[in-house]
Amino acid sequence: MAAVAMLFVGCKKDKDNTTDNLAEKIIGKWITADKNGQPLPTNKKNVKTFVSATKAYLSTSFTARPEIGELWVNQIEGDVAISGNKVTLISNPEENETVVEEYTITDITVTEFIANYKITVSIDGKVVNNEEMVLRFTKLARDYKQAVLGKWQGHVTSEMGSEFDDGEDHQWEYLSDGTFRYYLLDDDSNWVTNPNQTLSQYFVDGTLLCTRWVIDGTVNREWWEIASIENDVMNWTALRQREDGTTYTATFSMTKVN
Repeated sequence: MAAVAMLFVGCKKDKDNTTDNLAEKIIGKWITADKNGQPLPTNKKNVKTFVSATKAYLSTSFTARPEIGELWVNQIEGDVAISGNKVTLISNPEENETVVEEYTITDITVTEFIANYKITVSIDGKVVNNEEMVLRFTKLARDYKQAVLGKWQGHVTSEMGSEFDDGEDHQWEYLSDGTFRYYLLDDDSNWVTNPNQTLSQYFVDGTLLCTRWVIDGTVNREWWEIASIENDVMNWTALRQREDGTTYTATFSMTKVN
């Protein structure tokens, strides 16, 4: 009888979704999954890593657009304050910019949390953006920052892939300094880097892979979620949104080059 009682208590604890002890439950790496009940495209996702009840780091994917400019949000440090079921995160992605994020958490488990979310962006003390929404985050069990290093060769494996891809095999070499080399085949079937590419940066935070590069003066950005890296095979996936609002899933597979 005692054993049954202990088992019941253990199951109840595993399913606990209250906000009690929120300062402990929030610790970890989380990625946005849904916004107002709808799946988020990969280019609108962010990763929050709460390392303590007072400190967190955030990374965000962005579409290349004029108002973003050179903004590159890779492990930006933020200050955290927790009061009851409310988590406030304040960060400064740029010197003159302050971002205040308020999460009123309504449900949290070991794998996800749901929050009424409010973001206020100020530049030089003037509010330029203020939004409210409901967000769902899922907890990341893997961080592929180290596993992605090295040279990989592969191609799109879905019907719809990337606006930058031609369906042929290409090579990427991810370096530990946050830069990458992109190789393509020349007319003599040799792998060569693109001489017109003047910037090649990337970061991986958890499963989120963000890249940006400049070719002939044009800034490009692309984002994938790393689905797996195992036995020298890396698989990517991305939820992409068309101009008419419809979405599709793109996939990519590559093998490590020794």
